[in-house]
Order: sequence, then C-alpha cells, then structure tokens
Amino acid sequence: MKTISLLFGVLLLSQIVTGQEKLRKVNFDEKFRKENKGKAKIEIDEVKELLHIMIAITRSGLENDDMIEQRGDYYKNVIQHFGPFKEEPIIIRFDSLIKKNPLNYIFLTGNALSYNFKGNKLVADKNYLFPAQSVSSHTTITVNPITTYKKEIEQFATMAGFRKFYKQQLGFYHTVINEYEKFANLQEQWNWLEKNFTTRVDNYTIMCSPLIGGLNYTTSYTDNDFKQIMMVLPALEKTPGHTEKQNIVLNTRIMFTEIDHNYIGLPTKNNKDSIDIALQNRNKWVDTTKNGTEYYPTPSKVFDEYMTFATFCLFCNDKFADDPATIQYAYDNVNSILISRGFKKAAEFNEELKRLKQDNPAKNIEELYPLLIKWCKQQ
Repeated sequence: MKTISLLFGVLLLSQIVTGQEKLRKVNFDEKFRKENKGKAKIEIDEVKELLHIMIAITRSGLENDDMIEQRGDYYKNVIQHFGPFKEEPIIIRFDSLIKKNPLNYIFLTGNALSYNFKGNKLVADKNYLFPAQSVSSHTTITVNPITTYKKEIEQFATMAGFRKFYKQQLGFYHTVINEYEKFANLQEQWNWLEKNFTTRVDNYTIMCSPLIGGLNYTTSYTDNDFKQIMMVLPALEKTPGHTEKQNIVLNTRIMFTEIDHNYIGLPTKNNKDSIDIALQNRNKWVDTTKNGTEYYPTPSKVFDEYMTFATFCLFCNDKFADDPATIQYAYDNVNSILISRGFKKAAEFNEELKRLKQDNPAKNIEELYPLLIKWCKQQ
C-alpha cells in the first residue's frame, strides 16, 4: 500500500465517546446495538463515496495520486462522469479547504456518515451524529462541514447525476466487498484475536472507497456500553506474480496490524514498568537514523510496534498451519518491513514469540507477555 507523502501516512484516530460529551459523535441506540452486535461489515457508503468523488475532482485531488487512487477503470469512470463539474463553486471551495489544511480531507469524508440520501435531499443519520471531530488533541473542529455545505452538496449530487452513477457501480462495489471477505477475512481475524486476548469489541466496520489512496486509519467509538472499531481503507490490491495465499498475507497484514492495536495495548499497559526496564537501551531495539522512529519515543511504544507484527505472524502460523512456505513468506515480509523502518530486532523478536507459543500452547498471547519481556531484558 502506498503512503501519503504529502499528507499523513497511516493514522490511528482516537475518537472514544461518551454520552456526556456536549458534541456527541455517535448514538448507539438499542436498535443499532441489536443489529450490529458481534458483526463485522464492509461498506461503500453512498454519501461518503460522493465526498470522495467531489474531492477527487478538486485540483488538489487531481494532482495528488497519494491522496486519491488514480489507477483503474473506476477512477477513469469517475473523471469521465464528474470531471466536467470540477469548476463548480463547491468543488473549488473543497479544494481551498484541503489546501488550507489537508486534514479537512478527513473531516469532509469522515463526517459524510452523518447524513443519508432521501431522494435528492440529505437527512441526518440517527446513529452517526458528528463522527469526525478530531485527528489529534491539536486538530479539532466544532461544526460539521457536511452540515455547513449540505445545500451545495445536494445541488452538486443532483446536477452531476451522482445517485444514478452510484447505482450503476453497485456491481463493482460488491466485487470490492467480496474481495475483502476472500482475501482479508475480518471476522476470522476478530475471532482469533478475541481467543488470544481478553479485550472485547462489539462491532467492526470497514468504510471503504476505491478512491482512497495511501490514507487509511482506524478509529473507535464507544457509546451506551457498545464499542465499535471503524477502519477507513482502500480497495484491496493483488500483487502480480504472487500466489493467492501470498496476496491473502499481504492484504490481511494491512488490516490485522490496524485492529490488533486494540488488543495488545492493554497487556502492554499492564506490564509497562517491566517493559520500560527491558527496553531501556533504545539503541538495541531501534535504528534511530530511520525516519518515523521518532513516533515511537518510549519503550512501551517500541514494544507495541514489535508486538503488533509479531502477533500477526502468530495468526499466520495458525491460518496457514499446513503451508510452511506461506508462513515463511509472512515472516520474511514482516521482518523486511520492520527492519526497513528501523525495528532492527524484528526477526529475533518474532522467532521468540513463536517459540514461546509453541512451548506454551495452552497459554493465550497475553499470558506470554512476562516471558517475552524477560527475553527482551536479556538481549
């Protein structure tokens, strides 16, 4: 997957909400909880796709193939159909917002979930009220931009024939969703993680768009004792020359290493003091000359990043138990990625966690933390 050099890379957005907040992000009422409890779903939301299309035809979108996925027939169809409307005032306005602050890409597309179409009008969603309010503690908004530009968005959708275009693409959208289910089975990952960790999540939702380039992120919402993890992801990619199982490894890794942060974080927190001692010599664990390692400034954050990918390797051990070649491919792929990013003991760390799991098959991964931390301290 590409990274957005001009924007953000991969983001983890913290959006945990409570019913006491003045600006509620979500409302998980009884009906929503009943319909979504224990379910993993993948959607290409209609209003959200409209916002992706509108941004794709801005000057910023047309000039940035990191922000917008510009390969494939779908993009060509979008440009052919909507390109003639790129000088509309609302498109120029969106372009100015993104140029002013690239994070407006998230605020526009993320808050699209707060509305649904009813005919040619946008009506407020009952569950997603104002979902994208912040990217960090330093970047927040207090007014939903979809509400601000609601009239102009409705006019653009009608003028450009968006709803008809969306319906014409439903077959393609279903193909994108089916490929997710085949090559990166979310439900399978979820079941495996909850078997190996004590953390529990009530719902996983992927909001996908074929127009998403390198920007993918994970956010969480908690309301009325219901926790949802939402991932915003592009369509899956198939690497030419790879076997089907190797493509499953690559696509599963992208998703798995997003969602397993929700599981490894608690045991890391519970073992923080031991981890701080075991990884106190930063130079043993991190090549600080590599760009990006500054985002992992503490022993716990370094350990978490190692653990994120090592846990994925254990998942591959189970998923491909009858295929040692694919397991080795997964380990080689992970080790290469981590070492290139500056986590120089990736191979040793991954092998040690595998050994500990093989020697202690009755223990879940959380129970292996003390043994793994002890090994880290001895390095």
